[in-house]
Amino acid sequence: MTTPNPLVDLPVEFVGSFPDPLHRLNPPLPEIVFFGRSNVGKSSLINAVVGRRIAKTSATPGKTQHLNVFRFPAFYLIDLPGYGYAKLSQGERQRLRHLVDRTIRERPSLAGVVWLLDIRHPPSKEDQAMAEVLAASGRGTIVALTKADKLSRAQQLNAHRERAQDLGIDPDSLLVTSSAKGIGVLDLALAIEGAAGGPGSSTWAG
Repeated sequence: MTTPNPLVDLPVEFVGSFPDPLHRLNPPLPEIVFFGRSNVGKSSLINAVVGRRIAKTSATPGKTQHLNVFRFPAFYLIDLPGYGYAKLSQGERQRLRHLVDRTIRERPSLAGVVWLLDIRHPPSKEDQAMAEVLAASGRGTIVALTKADKLSRAQQLNAHRERAQDLGIDPDSLLVTSSAKGIGVLDLALAIEGAAGGPGSSTWAG
């Protein structure tokens, strides 16, 4: 019997879009953050995991500029701006980097981070910098390798191993995903449920 996605039928509401990385949410609940490089497929994966279109997708990267917060009954999902978008001004890129850094390092209710990387490419300099931020924060993290549908099964397996080597972490800590084909979506939903205090998987790399 197939395990159902525990997030699909939960009520969800958009709370707001906030420029302050330490904006307090009421009532206090565990928070799950999604973030990654611009054009990594973040909005599409969020929508696939929750089973509906809550995050706005766009052909143009860099649309998310603040903390976009969605409330589920037992947790908040926070959609962070993408980083590394070259067409933004240097000042704007620094502002977004500051927003992402402080959110990950300092939010007191942060229960888990979902960090998205494109499975097809080695981590960029910005990705490596974010890896250092995550390591320093000690936050429980799932690394979701996106766009797996762009590769054959054999290519997915090779790229999975290569990305683990690039980051110097156990391949089991990386979750291969595809929002288009549903690959890894259930596993990620169960992990989010577990991090938020539910019965799902709670294996998050610290």
